[in-house]
Amino acid sequence: MSGNQSSCTRFTFVAFSSLAELQPVLFIVFLIIYLFTMGGNLIIICLIWVTTSLHTPMYFFLVNLSFLEMCYITSVVPQMLVHLLMETKTISVGGCAAQMYVFTILGLTECCLLAAMAYDRFVAICYPLHYTLLMAPHVCLKLAAASWTTGVVVESVQTTWIFTLPFCGTGKIQHFFCDIMPVVKLACVDTSHNEIVMFAVSVLFIMSPCFLILCSYVHIFVTILRIPSAAGRHKAFSTCSSHILVVSLFYGTALFTYLQPKTAHTPETDKATALMYTVVTPALNPVIYTLRNKEVKEAFRRVTQSNCPKQMA
Repeated sequence: MSGNQSSCTRFTFVAFSSLAELQPVLFIVFLIIYLFTMGGNLIIICLIWVTTSLHTPMYFFLVNLSFLEMCYITSVVPQMLVHLLMETKTISVGGCAAQMYVFTILGLTECCLLAAMAYDRFVAICYPLHYTLLMAPHVCLKLAAASWTTGVVVESVQTTWIFTLPFCGTGKIQHFFCDIMPVVKLACVDTSHNEIVMFAVSVLFIMSPCFLILCSYVHIFVTILRIPSAAGRHKAFSTCSSHILVVSLFYGTALFTYLQPKTAHTPETDKATALMYTVVTPALNPVIYTLRNKEVKEAFRRVTQSNCPKQMA
């Protein structure tokens, strides 16, 4: 580090600096989305908890996913809401590191959970007679534990490594939270080796679950096509259509964001894709799993109908 470069102890977010007049409107919009996301995922968790017929491996993983989505959006949006009401949008280096730890751990854990959910659908459709054995409760617990452990271990190491870099200069982050590449750009040393390692980690730990998901669905689609009746094919496909939509939303933005070289990143594209995977995708997941899932809709109808007579009485 050269002598005229002072160490940076605080970062400043400048993502919405050019939208000063719209910030109150953005605050209301993001607050509504945040409350909707928290409420929707909480309803799914409670609904599965109180409905015995939903105590199956698929919904066990859905509870994990819903809880993760609540934590995921909470790691970013509340701070963004506060900053939308403040003129100075700063965060300490330690606070930035904490946010990146939580956000990246949850992101990688979601990759692994989606792969576990794909495996569950693979076993259910391709090996239905062995489903209760292959997806026994202890197997589900191990898959969920492995997903969370992978996220914690891998991203703790990567984030720790990122914050060993020296930061200097103005400390202005062209973003609305401490995402990986915007923070790495603030380092005042050559980060080319770090970027190569981070790209390799992204390829290995994002693409590996993605590859497992693709393999699972190749076998699923082949099995579905072999079902003689159209009704049978439709029923089999409907059990995994929600998962396919969620995977497409999540991996579409993740692959675009984290598998690009540094030169391809621009503040505008980074902010747009980040809003998709931090705000929009968590909000859409409860909608997808309630509107496209007959069992969840039926359970919700039974719960609401059973409560109505009590309230009327």
